[in-house]
Amino acid sequence: MSNAKINNIYADPISPSLPNTNFKLDLKRAALVVIDPQIDFLSPEGVTWPFFGESITENNTVENIESLFASSKKAGITVAVSPHYYYPQDHEWNFGGGLEKLMHKIGMFDRKGSLTLEGFENSGADFLPRLKKYILDGKTIIASPHKIYGPETNDLSLQLRKKGVSQIILAGMAANLCVESHLREFLEQGYEVVVVRDATAGPRAPEGDGYLAAIINYRFIANALWTTEETLDQLNA
Repeated sequence: MSNAKINNIYADPISPSLPNTNFKLDLKRAALVVIDPQIDFLSPEGVTWPFFGESITENNTVENIESLFASSKKAGITVAVSPHYYYPQDHEWNFGGGLEKLMHKIGMFDRKGSLTLEGFENSGADFLPRLKKYILDGKTIIASPHKIYGPETNDLSLQLRKKGVSQIILAGMAANLCVESHLREFLEQGYEVVVVRDATAGPRAPEGDGYLAAIINYRFIANALWTTEETLDQLNA
């Protein structure tokens, strides 16, 4: 797909009907939240690359996530990661949606157990190596794993509230799945949320373009939809 066609598909409307929210970042109460910055999503070695690779490459997703990590650390704001892990007992669930079934089938985010790191390093569930220096610095909040898409099943919101966070810069994977689910739940809990549109990506499958679906919903429901460059300008101000 050509860059011109991509830009045309995802471009914002020339004459939007929705008003500008005038959202502004307050570094004293803001946090960067990065969802699923893991090998299975962000690396050509990951099991989902055939579905997500084009979108990740077009958006420069990995590089943009790294820029957000670096600038957020420099700005001194709270940084958190919401990972996704599946343990052996999770594969014994009695029901699930189509994508859940696929994730279990291909071994996405698989770990050998909740209390062991056996086989974890450099597996699909591990963090992308180039991002580890930001995630494993002893300061980043690594939440307990979410299990399907949203943060309802982990301790992320508790961790953020304990740090006095009420604004969230949202990035990571995947645009129409975990990112959108985190966005919706955070909004319901009273956070202000800005989504970084090129620090995420979506799947392309016969079922549809997940990134396009997400971008449309972000425009309707997020407090702001920024590029990485726009977000860095706010963090560095």
